Amino acid sequence: MTIKFQRIPSPNGRVSELPRFATAGSAGADLCANLDEPLTLSPMGRAMVPTGLALELPDAQHGAFVFARSGLAVKHGLALSNGVGVIDSDYRGEIRVGLVNLSPESYTIQPGERIAQLVVMPVVQFSASEADALEETSRGSGGFGSTGRE
Repeated sequence: MTIKFQRIPSPNGRVSELPRFATAGSAGADLCANLDEPLTLSPMGRAMVPTGLALELPDAQHGAFVFARSGLAVKHGLALSNGVGVIDSDYRGEIRVGLVNLSPESYTIQPGERIAQLVVMPVVQFSASEADALEETSRGSGGFGSTGRE
């Protein structure tokens, strides 16, 4: 599948790289910070980081999802402030990544640094239907650790 991307220059004219897969087996393509200067996130600080990219998904049966980079999350405490970013098929604006620093130490994002991963996946738009009851299962309404060790 080919996805069209439009580059959106930073205020000082910096142009971001197109998303790339780091390895042949990568599920997510790297998104980079399209910053004109370094951006420091203090502990518990949040920022919307521009990527300098907009995209065109082929149809409503596909969505683009922004996930954290595991190295930044595990080693430095940088996570997505909204958990997972969802990009709808009809959105044409710049992809911006909401980051939060959950570490007790400040972290500085450098211009061009890889900050998140973009995954394109099939999605199903469903019709909601109200029901008086749902089919029984062996699990039932058990959740949050009901199937074993939490």
